[in-house]
Amino acid sequence: MFEGHAWMVWVGVALVLVAIETVTADFTFLMIAGGAVGGSVAAAFGASPTVQAIVAALVAVALLAIVRPWLKKRLQATSPQQLMGAAAHVGRSAVAIDRVNPAGGQVKLAGQTWSARTLGDDIEPGEEVVVDSIDGATAIVSRAHIVGS
Repeated sequence: MFEGHAWMVWVGVALVLVAIETVTADFTFLMIAGGAVGGSVAAAFGASPTVQAIVAALVAVALLAIVRPWLKKRLQATSPQQLMGAAAHVGRSAVAIDRVNPAGGQVKLAGQTWSARTLGDDIEPGEEVVVDSIDGATAIVSRAHIVGS
């Protein structure tokens, strides 16, 4: 049926796998697409369908075993770590809503009201603070140091 055009079928399969990869972004489908390209090359040289499938499988396995781990490690090493949840607030500025001291208080942080406490200072309402850490649902804050003062 695909006599003489099997290489195009393999290229089509590779393109579909690349499209799937754009959704998953895990490099698995990309490596399998590489195997499909290997099958396409074998088909272009006139290999039998069995040989094409074997070449595709060998190339895909080699890419999955060798290239994918290296690629993932390389990408993770160059991507900044994305903090999520409460940890993302550490280092951010907030404003004291009421007096904040070691016993407690409240701050406005990222548009939300948070329970807060300090490790020693008494901070008055309206003062700018910096989130030093998060303890459960409580922001541990300190007075923001204004540059030039």
